[in-house]
Amino acid sequence: MTAPKKSELTRSRILTEGRALVLANGFGGLGLTELLAASSVPKGSFYYYFASKEAFGCAMLNDYVADYLTALDAIIARPEPAAQRLNSFFSAALGGEAGSMADRCLVVKLAAEIADLSEDMRHVLDQGVNAVCDRLAALLRAGIEDGSITPQGNPGSAAALLYSQWLGAAIIAKLSRSAIPLEQALADTQRRFFT
Repeated sequence: MTAPKKSELTRSRILTEGRALVLANGFGGLGLTELLAASSVPKGSFYYYFASKEAFGCAMLNDYVADYLTALDAIIARPEPAAQRLNSFFSAALGGEAGSMADRCLVVKLAAEIADLSEDMRHVLDQGVNAVCDRLAALLRAGIEDGSITPQGNPGSAAALLYSQWLGAAIIAKLSRSAIPLEQALADTQRRFFT
């Protein structure tokens, strides 16, 4: 296995620090000076790694989507009934060491901000949401097959509506600074989908 080059490690560090700063302050609130200081990268070096702030945003979102899908795929791969896997995925949204979905989800944080700001960044997030919904639809189909999930007329539409419900609950949880909307979403998911 080849060790990553110094430039790859630096780029990765900028993306990691940038994600944390964007989660805290939004994309518009991200200053390049602050990002470079947090990343321990000299001023002027940003454009060696990214052509623009928007290019950085796209790279950061691509990394975020890849990490999110990797975590979801790990849950999906578990050898347990689909309802249990779906419950694990959404239970994790309520929180843990990294916070709740309201605190750590870049879709929740950025969807409204970047939809009008950057077509490229909007596209990355939209494709990420579609990939999540596709995986959730496959999980619903598996659950219908194994008898752990209530049959759905159209699992693809059901998955998209379910994820939309959770994104909405996360936004309300963020606004209210309360876990109650996410807890209600979990209870509703269990009631409507689990046999």
